[in-house]
Formats: sequence, C-alpha cells, structure tokens
Amino acid sequence: MNTVRLTTAQALVRFLANQYSERDGQEQRLIPGVWGIFGHGNVAGIGQALLQAAVTQEADLPYYLARNEQGMVHASVAYAKMRDRLATFACTASTGPGSTNMITGAALATTNRIPVLLLPSDMFATRVAEPVLQQLEDTRGGDVTVNDAFRAVSKYFDRVSRPEQLIPAALAAMRVLTDPVETGAVTLALPQDVQAEAYDWPVAFFRRRVWHVGRPVPEPAAVERAARLLRGARKPLVVAGGGAVYSGAETALRAFAEATGIPVADTHAGKGAVPWDHPQAVGGIGSTGSYAANELAKEADVVLGIGTRYSDFTTASHTVFGNPDVAFVNLNVARLDAVKHSAEPLVADARLGTEALAGALTDWEVEPEYRDRTRQLIARNREIESACFTVGHGPLPAQTEILGALNDVLDDRAVVINAAGSMPGDLQQLWRARDPKAYHVEYAYSCMGYEIAAGVGAKMADPSREVVVLVGDGSYLMMAQEIVTMISEGLKVIIVLVQNHGFASIGALSDSLGSQRFGTKYRYRNGDSGQLDGDVLPVDLAANASSLGADVLHATSVDEFRASMEKAKAATRTTVVHVETDLYGPNPPGHGWWDVPVSQTSALDTTSAAYETYAAHKQAQRHYL
Repeated sequence: MNTVRLTTAQALVRFLANQYSERDGQEQRLIPGVWGIFGHGNVAGIGQALLQAAVTQEADLPYYLARNEQGMVHASVAYAKMRDRLATFACTASTGPGSTNMITGAALATTNRIPVLLLPSDMFATRVAEPVLQQLEDTRGGDVTVNDAFRAVSKYFDRVSRPEQLIPAALAAMRVLTDPVETGAVTLALPQDVQAEAYDWPVAFFRRRVWHVGRPVPEPAAVERAARLLRGARKPLVVAGGGAVYSGAETALRAFAEATGIPVADTHAGKGAVPWDHPQAVGGIGSTGSYAANELAKEADVVLGIGTRYSDFTTASHTVFGNPDVAFVNLNVARLDAVKHSAEPLVADARLGTEALAGALTDWEVEPEYRDRTRQLIARNREIESACFTVGHGPLPAQTEILGALNDVLDDRAVVINAAGSMPGDLQQLWRARDPKAYHVEYAYSCMGYEIAAGVGAKMADPSREVVVLVGDGSYLMMAQEIVTMISEGLKVIIVLVQNHGFASIGALSDSLGSQRFGTKYRYRNGDSGQLDGDVLPVDLAANASSLGADVLHATSVDEFRASMEKAKAATRTTVVHVETDLYGPNPPGHGWWDVPVSQTSALDTTSAAYETYAAHKQAQRHYL
C-alpha cells in the first residue's frame, strides 16, 4: 500500500482540501477554508499544518482569522446558508474556553440544520501530563473533557484518540455534512498530542472525493394521497420553509401557486421563495405573521407545508390554524418534519415534490372566490405595511420607518441579515423579498450576536451582493468584534446599527406579560430604588464601531437615514450607519400569539392582568391530530 508520513493535523488538512460536493451536475469545494483562533491546544497541530500547506502548496486550504470562536462558527453557518448547504467552513479552536466558545454556534447550526465542521482541541490522549492547563477534572471518569458538551448539539461527534481513527471519523463527518436530512454541526475533537503525532497514511485517503447531494424522488403513491387531499380542499394554504430555498424550488413553487391559485405563506427561512409581490404571496405566517397569511391560516382546511419544520413561531404556538378539521400535507426531505401534525407525509426533495404535485393537479385549481379572497387580504396587507412605513413618528423615528426606507434604497439582490430582538418580527411582516437569498434571518436559534459575524460569511459566499446587517444595540454589544475581520479581509458590509438603549423586543414582551420591562433597559443603577432604572448609560456604539476600523455615518431622522444609506452603498469599505429609534415603537400590529407562560399567581396587578389574557389565548391552543 502506498503511504505518506504526516501528522494527524497535516493529514486532516490535506484530506479537507480534496473534498467536493455535487448537486445537479455542479461541483464545488465542500470545505473552502478554515477559520481559527490559535492557542496551545492547536497552534503546533492544526496551526502548523495550515502553515505548511500554505508554504509548500501541498494542500489548498486557506486560513481565516476570527476574533471570537463563536463568531467564526456563525460566519461559517451564514456562508453555508448562502450556498444552499453545499459548502461550509471548518473551525479550529484551542482547548478549554476556545473550544467551548463554539458550542453556541454548534447549537445554532444544528437547530437551523446548516452544516459546519468544528475541530475543537482536546486534552492529551496519553494523559501523561495531566491535569494540563484548562483541563476539566471529572471525578466520574478520566475520559471526560469539556468537549463532551458538543455531543448534545452535534449531528455527529467523534474524538480522534489515535491518528488512524481520523480515517473513519473524517469520512463519517463528510457524510453527515452533505446529508440534507442529517446535516448540522459536525464535531471532531482532536487531542493536542494526537494532532502532532505522525502516522503512515494511505495515499488513497487524500484522493479527490465528490460527495453527491441527491434529490430524493417522491413515491408515486404518496403523491397521489397528497393530491387527493388537496383536490378536496376549498381553502388550501401553502407554508414555504427553508427547504424550499435550499432545494432551489422557487421556480417550481411559483408555477405551482400560479396554476392552482393556492396562496403561499412563508416562514423566516422560506421568505423570498415566492416574491413578495407575486399574486399568491401572502407574507409571513404565525406569531409575527402578516394579516393575510394568518387570516387564511384560520380558515385553511388543508395546509401544504413545503420544507418547513413548523416551529412555534410558524404555528403561533399551535393556534394559527383555526379550522377544527384542518389537515396537513407535509413535503419534506426529513421524515421527522413530514409527519408533524398528523400529516399526510410526502418525503422527498422539495423541488421534485412540488413538481410532482403540480403534475398530479394539472386539471385542478381553487375556486375563483378563494382567489378573490386572497387578493383582498393582500390589499389589506399593503395598507398595513404602508401605515408602518409612513407613521411619521417623533421625535425619534419608529423602527418600521427605518425598515421602509431600507426596502426603498436596496436592490432585489441585497442580502439583509438579522437574528434576534424586535427586528425579526418587524421584518417578517414588512420585508419585501424578491430573491430567495435576499432575506437572511436566523430564527431557529435566534442567537444574539449572530448578525455581524454572519455578515462576514454571507459576503464571502457571494461578494457580488450588497450585504446589510441589521443589528440592535443589544446584539451589537454581544458580538461586534468581527467588524475587525471584515476590515482585515477587505470585505465591504453595511451595518445598520439601531440604537434603542436596551432590549426593545424583550422589553415589549415583558410589558405584555406584566413584568414592566424589568431588566431590559441599559441604565445606571438607581441609588434610591436599587434598580437599573436610572439615567441612560453614555455608551457610544458608533465610536466603538469606528475604533474597530469601520467608517461610521450618523442619522437622526428617516431622511438622514436614506441619505446615509446611499453613501454607504457607494462606499468601498465596511460602513456602519448609526440611527436611534424609539424603544417603545410603534411596532407592526400583531396578528398572532406566542406562548410565553405568565405567573399564575402574583402580587403585581400587571402580572395578574397579563395572566387573564394568557389564559384566554390558551383556549385556542391544540394539537393537530
């Protein structure tokens, strides 16, 4: 057998450089590079291997320096999301805190079902020097390390305790990364001594490998059963999720909606699969959904879910689908999602499944009255949106006015990124996406701090697009440091920093639950009350962004914001547009409900009143059986 002597880390670098994915005849690098922050656990292992690869050109695997380990995972996830899960990065970190910093990113990736390869450094496999720096000593077992915390949030986990174990572990990792059903965070824990240990590797391990990402074909009998349910429907509704986007089902879905007349609502991950101004597009559905989508959901007798996992926001905590006899047809590549809500499952690729359903319904469409009903509700949606965009609030503008201005100044290919706070709810109702990649809201894990790091990954995935990060002061203070990465990599990203001196979203939720915005404002501690309800803190986030290397523009009104955005679009460097909005709204009108339990007993009148409202909403909640 032909072999080559390399360290485990050198072998892994060479292996990763030769992995490709393929779908529909198009090949691309599966792992185009490695993000990393080095410490004693990986500097002489993976770090040396990446340096050697760059100097000798024995492997093409570029290295990228992040400023926070969580941030580099977010950047990798955003890249993979933009690439329809067909490419992602590897992330290397040192032992201890460097590695555990990646756990939040791992949970985000797995929850969103987005591939990312994590390479946390681990303790000595030989245990000869233990306890070493940053080692957790666990009295329950000598083989327990902090990296075991990755097991719960990874779709595949392996600890490579001997060099030769890398061969099956690396191959298994690629299998999971390229499986649309199983994908998520993949973790290969690498003891620091094993990284540097040499082994005679089979040369065949490093051959060019192409991982084919297939399109599961729908079973004809399943298509027939699904079509039979849809044919019997008088008020059907489509819910388009992320699977419709990742599978490239946009064209098929639009044609299906036009031919059948079935209105299409979308989740955060599915927005843009059908353009916002399509005759059957009724907007976001669920807790923060549009008026049109939620009204149609109340009446729907058959719901066709395409590539959605039906989170509680999508279903308004199981209250949005109000018809007592509602039935579900779920088209999904994952059986886990296809059978939810006692559905008629259609386990298949979203594009092929949509095309098959269209073929089975060629002579069927909804009644004209239902098309008219959809048109009327869409018209009402437009009135609501216009009122939000032109509210004329003062002295500080409303956040909805800023979003309206953004809708106007950005082109159809611009990518808008957000993840947490009040903006996802506003965006789901108000953002007008025509392109399936134009709306990039991470709302499975809704992770504060995702936004700026995601801007790095999204821009790397498609440099031809304008990338606009929307971030509130709460998320900005969680993780702003990847602005430095944007600067060092020469990436031009626009960051819209909305300053509202606190957590606007949770503040409003707290108010609605009778908790009086407790702990949601950025204030001095008040010496009289002992609470954080003193004067506003003098935090200058614009100065902070400038100190990290970004150019900064200030806006104090909607008109100034529009002018600043035009300057930012013309810029060639990362530019922050800082605008202050009213912490108290107004926000878009609510058309759905979210189940956040309220204290059943309380000494506070506000909490008691909130519980009465909560109990009333609970009456509409049910299982779909």
